[in-house]
Parts: sequence; C-alpha cells; structure tokens
Amino acid sequence: MTSPTPIVATPSPQAPASPVLAEVVRSGFVEGRHRGSLVVLAADGSVEWSLGDVAAPVFPRSTNKPMQAAAVLRAGLDLAGERLALTAASHSGEPFHLDLVRTMLAEYGLTAEQLQTPPDLPLDPAEAEIYLASGLVRDPLTMNCSGKHTAMLAASALNGWSLDSYLDPEHPLQQLILTGVQEASGEDVAHIGTDGCGAPLMSLSLTGLARAFRYFVGAAPGTPERRVADAMRAHPEYVAGTRRPDTWLMRALPGTLSKMGAEAVQALALPDGRALAFKIDDGATRTLGPILARVLRRMGIDDPVLARIEDVPLLGGAARVGEIRAAF
Repeated sequence: MTSPTPIVATPSPQAPASPVLAEVVRSGFVEGRHRGSLVVLAADGSVEWSLGDVAAPVFPRSTNKPMQAAAVLRAGLDLAGERLALTAASHSGEPFHLDLVRTMLAEYGLTAEQLQTPPDLPLDPAEAEIYLASGLVRDPLTMNCSGKHTAMLAASALNGWSLDSYLDPEHPLQQLILTGVQEASGEDVAHIGTDGCGAPLMSLSLTGLARAFRYFVGAAPGTPERRVADAMRAHPEYVAGTRRPDTWLMRALPGTLSKMGAEAVQALALPDGRALAFKIDDGATRTLGPILARVLRRMGIDDPVLARIEDVPLLGGAARVGEIRAAF
C-alpha cells in the first residue's frame, strides 16, 4: 500500500516582530513578554505617535459595538440611556444587566429564544461563580452581547426585516453597520469575519479604530454617534460592569469613551479629540490595564484611576510575587 504524499505547508513571509508592550515579571524575573501595536491620535486627528504596525487590518472585536449601536439608531429604533448603553455593551452578566435585557425583549415583543447569541456564563468571574452556585447553566441571554442582539432584533422587527437572518452580512441592518463603520473610521473594511457572538465582524486598522472613537466623541449632539457616546459615558456600568476598567475610566475621566474587545483590543477617545487604540498579538487581555494606564500617562492624564487599572498582580501561593507591567 502506497503511503499518501505528505502535505508540506508553504511558509508565509514573516512580518517584522511587533514591539514588546507588556512584560510578565515574577520574583524580579521577566518570564514573559506580550507584543502588539498601538496608535495615539492628536486632537486634530493626526497620528501623534505609534508603535508597531497600525495600518494593517485587525478584527476590533467588541470595540466595534458603538458603531453597531449607532446603526440600530439609524434603522429607526429609539433607544436612550441605559438601554442604548446596553446595546453597545460587553456586559458582565450582573443581575441589573440581565434584568434590562429581559425588559427590552418584552418591550419589543421578543423572546429570549430569538436571540442568536451562543449559550454562555456571565463574563465577570465573580458573577459566573454566583450563577453556577445557583444551579443555572449557560444561556444565550447571559452572553455578554445579548443587549446588542436584542436591539438588532428590535430594529429588524421595526423595519419588517427578517429576524431569522439578522446576523447575515447581507441583512439590511448589517449593511447599515458596514456603512457606519466605514464612515466613522474613514477607511474601507478589508475583511468581514464572524465575531464570538455570531455577528458579522468588520476589520479596521488600529488607526481607523482610533479615528472612529474620536468621530463618536466629536459628533454633533443628537446624531446617532453622539447619542451612543453620550449614553455609554453616562451609564458605563451598563457598557461593562461594576468591576471593569472601562466603567472605572469613564466614571473617573468625564467625557472619556472607552471600550475593550476580545483578543486584547482597546480603544479610547478623550473629550478634547485625542484618541488611541491598541491590540496585543497573543490576545492576552490581562495586559490591557497596564498598557492603557501607561499610554494615558504619556498623554498627560494624571488620575488615581490609572493606578487602579494598571495593577495586575502575579501570585505565588497566596502572596504577591510580581506583576504585569507596561514595557514602553
């Protein structure tokens, strides 16, 4: 019997290594490094400084949610306050998050069974422990994107669009999102993938992502983009949760718009028009706080909240023996 010919993969050209943005320090020894890329925009929107490749497309993951929420408004769904903030959320699965998702579903004549989010536990580890201890199991409503999906369903129902295919990239709502992403970022979407929640995921460069957040903060009052930014900043606990850095930052730094995404993506815009975005290549979200604090300090921000978000301890037994720290 003849053995099959082995398939040998052709290696792709090696891109230059991204710079080290964070280090893992244990007992005074650097045991690991996290590489990535980062861009900071000046108040006029120009690139003030950057590290790594900030022009290549990345999947922004949940940092795209403000743009998805703005499209829901453009589709005619009238949301405000906590409801609009929850539409742009990666919520923690705390009781007040889940209660509002249920309320919104009922308000629009929808059911949890229509959500196409995958079954999941609360995103916040403490909430997940409480949830499991209560005898509950993974549920689509508990998944951190359920607020966004509820609003997508409601906007589709309002317009007579298919509810079964609301996540299809060709669905009218997803086409509105695509247009909004391109307008806010000032660039064409190079790739469309599928996010963890099942929704279409539009790629952007880090520079385009920072421009998009700047666009939302600087939009005229009453526009969909400004309405989303204002709701997120007024109700940050609905965007994230009570134990999350995005909430702490938006509470401590008035006018700031902050949103993290899976695979270690972060975007932020300040009320003066400055903005930033970065991504860690290996997707280590534990690096986000230390890196974000370092960037904000370099931008001249001085607030106790930075010490709070940058503190990521490493434990040896029950004792602190090291930390994750920014390395630039």
